[in-house]
Amino acid sequence: MTPKEERPRGLGRGLSALIGDEAAPTRGEVPAKGSRTLPVAFLKPGRFQPRKAFADAALAELAASIKEKGVLTPILVRPLGTDSYEIVAGERRWRAAQLAKLHDVPVVVRDLADAEALEIAIIENIQRADLNALEEAAAYQELMDHFSRTQEQVAQDVGKSRSHVANSVRLLRLPEPVKQWLREGKLTAGHARTLLSAADPEAAAREILAGQMSVRQAEQHSPKKTKPGGKPPKDPNLADLEANISNKLGLKTQIIHRGDKGGEVRIAYSSLEQLEEITRRLSRS
Repeated sequence: MTPKEERPRGLGRGLSALIGDEAAPTRGEVPAKGSRTLPVAFLKPGRFQPRKAFADAALAELAASIKEKGVLTPILVRPLGTDSYEIVAGERRWRAAQLAKLHDVPVVVRDLADAEALEIAIIENIQRADLNALEEAAAYQELMDHFSRTQEQVAQDVGKSRSHVANSVRLLRLPEPVKQWLREGKLTAGHARTLLSAADPEAAAREILAGQMSVRQAEQHSPKKTKPGGKPPKDPNLADLEANISNKLGLKTQIIHRGDKGGEVRIAYSSLEQLEEITRRLSRS
């Protein structure tokens, strides 16, 4: 099967478009159709799971909820053989269900190609439990390396902007010590992006960790290409806010501040699917 034939449709729409509308929960309810139950022992972690670390505290909290209310959203799996299924989306729920001592869990079974499994796993983590910046970057890179995707195709598939995908992948170029600090949460993705253009990223990162350099100071130390007669640089506080919102949404965001008169926040989208995702996030309770 060629990469083009493997290419799933409508990935930017979210999980309901991927596993079927009947499997998408409404207001925390288990759907009446489209799912079945399987023993937790029949399930195994997915090969293409981008999340490498599962926080113990978050799993314990989810397990407590599952003990009280059960697994509200079915786990998406694909068949491997007799009584064997690979998890595509929902490994956190599977792990928490085991902590809650459940024997069976609700699942939706789909026959999926490897590329589809990876793309769905990325989307599931982005939408329901954020990946750390490096896990997200590595997943995008794997799509490009092993499934012949361009940055533009990856962006379209996962409902992000091309610049978000490009900036994420660039984080993989950082020195290993810097990447480890990023994984541990000692550095933010905002910190890491400023270090990409530093002459010595590791030394600059150590200054940040020592409290000797803020993110904005790191940005000011990073070389910037400016055009003669160009616009003056944006206020660093606004630039920080723009970067934070853009990173959360994966879409270009512009803040236009007019002092005492207020201002505007503009979020650019390139498809109706991305607009639907913005609306979903804003309306999520």
